[in-house]
Parts: sequence; structure tokens; C-alpha cells
Amino acid sequence: MPETRDGAAGEARRLEGQVVILTGAANGIGRVYARRLAREGVRLSLVDVDGPGLRAACAECAALGGTAIDVEADVSDSRAVARAVDSTVARLGGVDGLVNNAALFSTLPDRSFEQIPVDEFDRVLAVNVRGTFLFCQAVVPHMRRRGRGKIVNVASGIILSATPGLAHYVASKGAVFALTRVLAREVGADGITVNTLAPGRTFTDAMLARQSQRPPELRGSQPALGRPEVPEDLEGTLVYLLSGDSDYVTGQMVVVNGGAQFW
Repeated sequence: MPETRDGAAGEARRLEGQVVILTGAANGIGRVYARRLAREGVRLSLVDVDGPGLRAACAECAALGGTAIDVEADVSDSRAVARAVDSTVARLGGVDGLVNNAALFSTLPDRSFEQIPVDEFDRVLAVNVRGTFLFCQAVVPHMRRRGRGKIVNVASGIILSATPGLAHYVASKGAVFALTRVLAREVGADGITVNTLAPGRTFTDAMLARQSQRPPELRGSQPALGRPEVPEDLEGTLVYLLSGDSDYVTGQMVVVNGGAQFW
């Protein structure tokens, strides 16, 4: 496993003062995103259903000199999403960026599509797709009034490999990409960009545990760069998509997978 990098250490803070909502921030990749954005000077609204995890993430951001508020909410609940966005605007003064990272994945067992219970299928799409839709719907009016905004919807490189055993997850991430493209067309004239960040097989603790239990045929192809992907490999692309450097980039899926698949 490669050493993790310190992100913005010693570099200019490219997102200084921006207000960004980050969902799924309590654990895993989302928590790594939170720390990097805090180092970039972002004022963060961290959203998750895991209250203790959120508070720990906020404390980490504060230790890095950042500002972060915790907003406990179920992203699939429209009223909870509306309250989360209203609270962010009231406490932080607006919304410049949105990162839709919340998703159900690590707790899903591998099984054929014929064995997936309907209620599990519905829950995966409710969190992964409806949650993304609801947050986009809630933040766009605020961004439109400002005449600018950055939305990053997190999909997955799994939609390129279509790894068997997770049909509902693969379908949900394909839907996130499709939603991104139509939203980019609908809000582009308002100065809002909407893009998809698609990580490859990223080795969080949960993924390491999952991979150890999977048969070889479900473990996916090896990256061309010859080493496992870690959450920190995604940080720079996220910062780019939230920064002014990507002002003329919209409706795109940026795949960060070390060359495991080519897009």
C-alpha cells in the first residue's frame, strides 16, 4: 500500500472561503474528501446519517484549521435534505459547491441479480440516486441566484467493468452519470457545472475487507499504474472539479482508476 499524501500541504489554498456541502462525509472516502477540502480552505457542511462519525470528521477538519458543521440527515428523505441545505445556507451564508458522495455499497452482499430482494434494490437506488437528485434539486436555486456553482456527483468505475454480484449498485451509479449529463444541460446557462467523479476500486478499510472475501473472478482488473488505488488518489480531481480551473468542463465523467479500465 503506498503512503498517503498530505494533499494541499505547502500549496496555495485553491478553494479558500467556498461553502461546500459534502454528503457521506462520516467515513471512508468521504472523510478523506472532508480533510482535503478543509486544508483547501473550504467551509464545509458535512452530511451523513452517522452522527458520531460526523462529529469526529468535523473535529478532524477543525484540527486542520478548517470550518465544518455537522448536519445529520438521510439523503433519501426530501424533507431532511431541504432542512440540511437550509441549515447550511443559514449557518455558512450560501452554497458554492455540492459533492454527492453518500452511497450504499460496503454493506451490500455479493449475489446475482435474481437473488437481490426488491426492498434492498429500492433502498440502494433511494440513497444513491434519489439522494443525489434531491440534493441537486435543493441547492440549484441557491446557486442560480449567485450565478455560479459546482456540483460533483460521485459515481463509480464499476459501471465500466459491470462487475457481477452488485447489479443494483452498478445500476445506481450508471443512473448517477446519466442524471449528471441532463442536469449539466439544464443548468449550464446559470453558470453551474455538473460533473461526475468516478473512482476505481479504492482501498478503504471496508474495501480491503470486501476484497479478501471475494473470489478472484470478482476482484477486477489490475491498474495500469501497478499499485492499489487509495482515497487520496481522488483528492486532486475533486479539488479541480470544484475550482475555477474546471469552469468550462460540464456533463463529464472523470474516471480516476489508475488505468484499471479505459474510458
